[in-house]
Amino acid sequence: MLKYSENKQNIFEVGKEYYLAHCISSDLEMGAGIAVPMKKKFKLTNGIALTGESCSHPTCILCNRVFNLITKKKYHGKPTYITIQTSLEKMRDIVIEQQVKKVAMPKIGCGLDRLQWGRVREIIKDVFGDLDIEVKICYL
Repeated sequence: MLKYSENKQNIFEVGKEYYLAHCISSDLEMGAGIAVPMKKKFKLTNGIALTGESCSHPTCILCNRVFNLITKKKYHGKPTYITIQTSLEKMRDIVIEQQVKKVAMPKIGCGLDRLQWGRVREIIKDVFGDLDIEVKICYL
């Protein structure tokens, strides 16, 4: 079953056993928020392109141990609860396929994208609730 926690912690300081997750746009801009250090640390722009996966939103692309939740078309757009849920469902499919056991993510969709954390938290719990996985939410 899902092991869920929220921790005041820098997401980049979780152990190497964790995969990371964050939200981005189909245009792969990643020019603001946590996407900037994610892009640099994990070389995401080229890496995502090299996967050959479609970046059409909503979806999720795994690249260099990072789940890139593509929740909007353009960097300046905003995700919806539906695009968050759909991208998380795609992430769940990859988690099952790759047998991922630990994921860390920020409060996705709730920083610059301004969704309500209470609703996003429930979506996360619903999507991953029946899996044997640890989901750690990291915030500062």
